[in-house]
Amino acid sequence: MNLDEVLAEINEFLGCATPDAWVTEALKQQDILLIDHANCEKKAATTAMNLLYKHIDREDLLKKMSQLAREELLHFEQVVNIMKERGIGYRHVSSSRYASGLREAVRKGGVHELIDVLIIGAFIEARSCERFAKLAPYLDQQLEKFYRSLLRSEGRHYCDYLTLAQQYSDEPITERVAFFQQLERELIESPDEEFRFHSGVPSAA
Repeated sequence: MNLDEVLAEINEFLGCATPDAWVTEALKQQDILLIDHANCEKKAATTAMNLLYKHIDREDLLKKMSQLAREELLHFEQVVNIMKERGIGYRHVSSSRYASGLREAVRKGGVHELIDVLIIGAFIEARSCERFAKLAPYLDQQLEKFYRSLLRSEGRHYCDYLTLAQQYSDEPITERVAFFQQLERELIESPDEEFRFHSGVPSAA
């Protein structure tokens, strides 16, 4: 698929578009945007590595997560380099409620837990891709080029997570996808006190 087709598929997969109020806030807080973007790339690599260690008997998962972890660490390095060029120090910022809000709903134990974690991974990657595309037209030339360069890999990651989730399930994952789609939409569309890369609508909006 070309990039337009990838984005169309991702927009259909997600339950809602990123609210304009979030985009407005992101443009005001580009330092925090980049710091938390770096954090997200690092966390994505960590998630992939955790799956590698926990599911050593699943060959397809090992291959996909190994590739994904390498790409996410490269993206982390690229974001940190851009921050350095702009005089933005890499520092701790609190995590958003987004990923934890999704993971609270994961079924515990066995293959059901794995399937839910993979579906959540698909939503996180899809939302990242959607936000890169949403932000890109409003950014300076360097950041626009960088964010557009991430679209294809993030779109591939979303597809990999979703494909693995269905592969390891004995039944269609449609209901679980719909469940997490609704939960993800609530997190994206509801007021959020902190601005982060995956935060909801800024509470002041």
